[in-house]
Parts: sequence; structure tokens; C-alpha cells
Amino acid sequence: MDTTYLIEVANLLLRWAHVITAMAWIGSSFYFVMLDNSLSPPEHDDLKQKGVDGEMWAVHGGGFYHSNKYMVAPRWLPLPQNLHWSFWESYSTWLTGFALFTTLYLFNAGTYLIDKSVYDWSPMAAGASALGFLLAFWLIYDGICRTLGQRKNGDLIVGAAVTLFIIVASWLACQLFSGRAAFLLVGAMIATAMSANVFVWIIPGQKKVIASLRAGEKPDPVHGWRGKQRSVHNTYFTLPVIIAMLSNHYGWLYQGAHNWIVLVLMMLGGALIRHSFAARHKAHVQGRRTPWEHAIIGTLVIIGVMVGLAPRKANEADAASATPATFAAVQAIVAERCVACHNAQLQSKNVALHTPALIRQHAQSVYQQTVVLKLMPMNNASQITDAERSVIRRWFEAGAKAE
Repeated sequence: MDTTYLIEVANLLLRWAHVITAMAWIGSSFYFVMLDNSLSPPEHDDLKQKGVDGEMWAVHGGGFYHSNKYMVAPRWLPLPQNLHWSFWESYSTWLTGFALFTTLYLFNAGTYLIDKSVYDWSPMAAGASALGFLLAFWLIYDGICRTLGQRKNGDLIVGAAVTLFIIVASWLACQLFSGRAAFLLVGAMIATAMSANVFVWIIPGQKKVIASLRAGEKPDPVHGWRGKQRSVHNTYFTLPVIIAMLSNHYGWLYQGAHNWIVLVLMMLGGALIRHSFAARHKAHVQGRRTPWEHAIIGTLVIIGVMVGLAPRKANEADAASATPATFAAVQAIVAERCVACHNAQLQSKNVALHTPALIRQHAQSVYQQTVVLKLMPMNNASQITDAERSVIRRWFEAGAKAE
């Protein structure tokens, strides 16, 4: 069976599994953040006597749910042996994501990681550096959290330091890798830290607390503090990671000269929106207004990016001097920029463009990939120009005629 086809099959199945597990992880994360922020002190004496620290009533699916939270073991019964753990969602998301990253980016580093107009280096060096980004981000981020987190105003200091670190990492990634790979790599390094938070600190800390409680000892409070710190970080990381991962479908996001600024602003907008939703639950319990201003600012930041990236219309002088949008002009562009990967022998994505009939047949896809999404040529390997994209656009919008 053709190797290229097998890689595409692996890409599809791994991406499908990655999305499913990510939905499970994000869903459980969002639910527990909502639950934690929606708890109110128990009102009934029986709950207080049982050691309940917070409760929440909810209605869903025609039934009522009463959730209770114990900061330590319940007073009214031994700590149950059968405890539900939320960690495989995180591990499965990272494992499928790393497998997908390996299959698509590391095995094809020369195609996906490298843009020689950005930085010209070998596929092996680019792949090793990409792995280095994942490891280095976790080590530095973890060091920031452990050394600065317990100081006065530690949460604010850590938040500012991590934000600055992400900005620097985004800039550096965009100086070394193709725009598409840089955006995805930034998302992957943050996602790696999220899963490492669960694997290294949150779950082991919970297990140590449980062991202490079952032994009749007082748990070390650092485990609860650290677990809470990393869980909060994970919920704020979520939307920035998602936009970084989705960006590889939208070439116009990452192809600009200052693409790292676009990435930082999009992630900032997502984090601000997430903050509003996290704070909303607590405000609702406390009877305060919902702090929508953070979501409004985040939305305005994203809208500002979209406006800033909007294509500019050519002025009359430029239009008059532009190459006529004839089929012959389009065919010449396709032959020079596209046919190397879309021909009789090599049909990337099952698309061939080496004859006039095939160009007309795939006119919609050519227009979408080269003009609207700007995904093709991959990493602009054949150096198509904006003027050439304009020719294709005007030809297609005029009806994609063959004469």
C-alpha cells in the first residue's frame, strides 16, 4: 500500500482520536472549574457535621444534582477506596497529539517545520529543536511556578512571568520555524506543560494527600496549593492552545512578517475570554455582576487582529499595471508554483494540476487554498507572490473561464 496514503490514514485517525480525547479533557476541566467557582458554604447542619466545605445544586436533563466538596476526608465515613480520577483524558490528549506531531511534522520536518526564507537549517536540527521547545518550556515554566509562586502576590508574579515567557517563546519560534509550524509548536509546548502539570504535580500530589489521610496523618498543604495553582493555569492555557492548534488551517494568520504578534494577541484574547467565564461562576454565587469586560476586551483584541490582517484592495494604478487575469496567466503560475507537487506522478492530497482540464476541474480548490486560506504552496516553498495570488483571485472571481 502507498506510503503517502498510509501517512494520510494515520493523520486522520490520530487527529480524530486527539480531538475526541481533547474534548473529554477540556470538558472535565471546564466542569470542575465551574463547580469549584460555584460552590457556596453549606447551609444545613448535617452537611457541616459531615465536613462539607462547599455545595452546589444544579439542574440538568430533567434531574437535580447536589455536589459536595470536602477539603479533607469526610467526617462521617472512611475515605472510599473507589475514587474517580481525572487524568487519562489529559494523558490521552497529549499522547495522541504527540503522535500526530511526530507523524506529520517530525517525519516531514523538511516540508512542515522548515521555511528557508525564515531560517535555513537541516530537517534533523529543526526536529530536535522542536522537541527541545517542548522540554525547555516545561522546565522553565515549572521553575517559575516553584520559585515564585509562594512569594507575596505569587500568583500575580507567576502569571506575569509566564506570560512574558510565552511571548518570548512565540517570537523565537517564529524566527526559527515556518509560520504554520511555529504557531502549532507554541500550542504544543503549552499543552505539554498542561499535561505535565497533571502528570508531575496534580495527580501525585492528590495521591500523597490520600495516603496521609488513610494513615491518619495531616496532609502537607503544599500539595493542595500546588494542585490548585496548576489547575488554574491549565484552564487559562486552554483557549490559547486551541487557537494555536487551529491556526494551521488558516495561512493568512501565520504568513505575515510579524506573525508572532498575531499569535500572542490571539492567545491573549482567548485567555481574557476564558477569565470572564471562570470569574462569572464565582460572581453568580456571590451575587455580584458578571465581569464581562474581560471577554469584551478579549473579543475586541481578536477583532482588531482580524481587521489588521484584512486584505487591502489594490489602488487604480496598481490594478492598471497588474497582470491580466487570463487563463494563460493562471496556467503559467500553476505550472511554476504548484505542479511540482500536483502532477501525474505526484498528486499531493489527490489533486493534479498539470493539464488545463485539471486546473479548471480544481479551480475552486486552487482559489481556496492559494487565495482565501493561503495554505498553498506549503510554507510557500515555491515562493508564490501576492501579485500571482491576485491573478488567481481575479480569474476565479470572473468565472474561472478557460479562454
